[in-house]
Amino acid sequence: MIAALFKYTFLQHAFVSAILASIACGIVGTIIVEKKLVMMSGGIAHTAFGGVGLGYFLGIEPIIGALVFSIFSAIGITTIKRKTHTNSDALIGMFWSMGMALGILFISFMPSYPPDMSSYLFGDILTVSLMDIKITLVLDLLIVFTIFSFFNLFKSYLFDAEFLSTLGVNTCFLEYLLFIIIACTIVVLIRVVGIILVIALLTVPPAIAKHFSSNLRNIMILSIFLGMFLCIVGLVISYQFHIPSGASIIMITVTAYLVITFIKVNFINRKSK
Repeated sequence: MIAALFKYTFLQHAFVSAILASIACGIVGTIIVEKKLVMMSGGIAHTAFGGVGLGYFLGIEPIIGALVFSIFSAIGITTIKRKTHTNSDALIGMFWSMGMALGILFISFMPSYPPDMSSYLFGDILTVSLMDIKITLVLDLLIVFTIFSFFNLFKSYLFDAEFLSTLGVNTCFLEYLLFIIIACTIVVLIRVVGIILVIALLTVPPAIAKHFSSNLRNIMILSIFLGMFLCIVGLVISYQFHIPSGASIIMITVTAYLVITFIKVNFINRKSK
């Protein structure tokens, strides 16, 4: 695998993509877990499928279409929820279904043979292009700059948004900004694990990191390195055994969580005795 990494461009792209995706995943995934926004993230991810279909239909980069759809769905869900006080789960379900339906519709309108959408649905890190890496790098820089520029405000928003509002801070702006960042992160992860599996990679590394720290900054940093390690292990297994990369990465990630949780629970039980 090491020799192949220096020999084949597609493996180099996959390796770089895994590193970049883990950075966004570790930072934003921690916020998603702490703020309990897993379902919201799932809704945005599935809405992105409509953008992928539109990208193919218009002949543009599908990941650009996914980014546009993800951002608009994040803004749409937040705006409608604030204006109408509609249950967020209902809105997420509507946008989730609409995005998938639009993706199928746009693909059906294509005059030529429909493209293979499996890499966007289930991920295929071995097919990541140089363009994908450039987009991921730009989004990563945007995510890192935004989160750490407003880190203290986001930290306060996560744990006591009402108190932050009484201090005169515009929590509405923070909420919109957070959901846009989540949308960008989901687009970063689509090519790695796909729309269907993206939630696992967003939530599992932070869940593992929380076993070792309760400090928000430390959880983010640990989640980044855990994500890198798990993605690379999944990539190696995928390459060696010729299995889908997205599934390989998620299976390794979830297995790691179960093993670490089992060890910790048993260690605590033995210590208490």
